[in-house]
Amino acid sequence: MVQTTPLPTQQRHILCMKWGTKYGPEYVNRLYAMVRRHLKGDFRFVCLTDNTEGIREEVECFPIPDLNIHLAPGQRDGAWKKLTTFEGDLYGLKGVALFLDLDVVVVGSLDDFFTQSGEFLIIHDYPRFWRFGERIVGNSSVYRFQLGAHADVLENFRAHTEQLRAQYRNEQEYLSHFLHKQGKLAYWPASWCPSFKYYCIPAWPTNYWKEPVPPKDARIVIFHGEVNPPDALEGRRNKRFRHIQPARWIAKAWG
Repeated sequence: MVQTTPLPTQQRHILCMKWGTKYGPEYVNRLYAMVRRHLKGDFRFVCLTDNTEGIREEVECFPIPDLNIHLAPGQRDGAWKKLTTFEGDLYGLKGVALFLDLDVVVVGSLDDFFTQSGEFLIIHDYPRFWRFGERIVGNSSVYRFQLGAHADVLENFRAHTEQLRAQYRNEQEYLSHFLHKQGKLAYWPASWCPSFKYYCIPAWPTNYWKEPVPPKDARIVIFHGEVNPPDALEGRRNKRFRHIQPARWIAKAWG
């Protein structure tokens, strides 16, 4: 059983971010509904977004802070925007924040995500057989931090943008290495945030007749790569010769 350590009582926030057109307001609304079902007590639900249309009234919306970096024509800042959650003053919000990607599916209690000890907690990115050595990088689909406590993450990125974008593949790689060097990086228990792709889909050839289901101790199922929740619900996988049966549990869990 995972041991958690009570933390000082603070305002709890759920943070998410929506930009562009890939994810509509229904993703924000479903995420709020899942959190409300699975997190006891009071919390503020905050969405940083470039478009508030269609987002339910329980969600507090603020503009995504500007990264303040120079982009070449056609160059995107993409998920690097998530680093703006580390602003020294993020719209005056105070307390502890749990950041969730829009395409996760909550299937268990979130209470322990606010009591698990650690200064900065993130998913330990999933092992790949072709990667060797110590695994430092976290998956930033789910991370928790003290609001305003890691402003140096963003300040350093703004000061050395081109160098860091060349050095690191994405924002989660930079973020993980930066906080690891400071001794602040810690990981959620591995069972809490399983990958749908790696831990829910049955092994071949049983994937042709067995439904993908979350592992027993899962709290938040992470969708990355070629499958998202609507596709998984319908039994679609966006790569040839990689069949999945419909994940019918998503119909109840996701919404």
